[in-house]
Amino acid sequence: MTEHEPVRVAINGYGVIGKRVAAAVMAQPDMRLAGIVDIATDWRLRPLVAQGIDVYSATPEHVAPMREAGLPIAGTLDELLGRADLVVDCTPKRVAARNAETYRASGLKFIVHGGEKHEVTGHSFVAEVSFESAVGRAATRVVSCNTTSIVRTLTALKRAGLLKRARGTLLRRATDPWESHLGGIMNTLVPEPDIPSHQGPDARSVDPELDVVTMAVKVPQTLAHLHYWSVQLTRSASKEEVLDAFRASSRIALIRAGDGLAAINTIKELMADLGRPHDNLYEVALWEDMLKVDSDELFYAYMVDNQAIVIPDTIDAIRALTGPAAKSAHSIAQTNEALGISGRLC
Repeated sequence: MTEHEPVRVAINGYGVIGKRVAAAVMAQPDMRLAGIVDIATDWRLRPLVAQGIDVYSATPEHVAPMREAGLPIAGTLDELLGRADLVVDCTPKRVAARNAETYRASGLKFIVHGGEKHEVTGHSFVAEVSFESAVGRAATRVVSCNTTSIVRTLTALKRAGLLKRARGTLLRRATDPWESHLGGIMNTLVPEPDIPSHQGPDARSVDPELDVVTMAVKVPQTLAHLHYWSVQLTRSASKEEVLDAFRASSRIALIRAGDGLAAINTIKELMADLGRPHDNLYEVALWEDMLKVDSDELFYAYMVDNQAIVIPDTIDAIRALTGPAAKSAHSIAQTNEALGISGRLC
């Protein structure tokens, strides 16, 4: 790869994150999709054939079953790694940690996601905070959907000099929509047994200075996550000052219940109307007309699309690892333009 050649990106795992990363990579002028790796033999990989995207098998043992299912397999993971500059691992939780040893042995840069622990790469990534510290590294971990939203919003307040400490309650979707027929909860609520829940400590893996505690509960729906936050500010502030702090981030979109966006299903419908691929909500959708400021206390709520929010940060992580002179502002602007992120939804 020379300075002007596109980065050749391999994607291992073509699930809800993998398919979205693939589409986002193909939308970037400085990246090229080298191929997709998986083991599935059902409907999930068939759209790739029609798009002319090369499909590889994760292991030699899976080649025959995949070909018998009618998939034109181009080779195995090891072969694809030799044709790529970087691999984004989108495999299920804990699988990527094992795959990391393969990537290191091949000398290939790699990205894992929030299902893995910080220790897998020794670096946790949110573009607006840890881009520069990722530049030139061999690997990074793009944190989970909820952690990404926490870091984005609290960083906006921190940069405005307003953040003292934050306490959040997370209402977590039960499962992904496409597999809700396979499991999930019904007619109950399941609290995460530990306080703090894991998202608060995870946010500190990106920014150790954050004073943040989270609590979480799993709820019986599949659309998205919903967060409620109580923040102690460093001083008394006006509502408009707080909103300006959030507006400073292109990846926080202020919405209004008064415009009819009163629930998470209406926001997902708006994404479909905007023509977003897979109805993706890349931004934190934060209700500005719900937000309240009482002297030095702040209260607000927002929606997190767990299938989409990490996609722009993954694209930025690719540039950070592969671009020796990469800058966060330039990468974020380039990613935003390619994905249609403007800081406004309507």
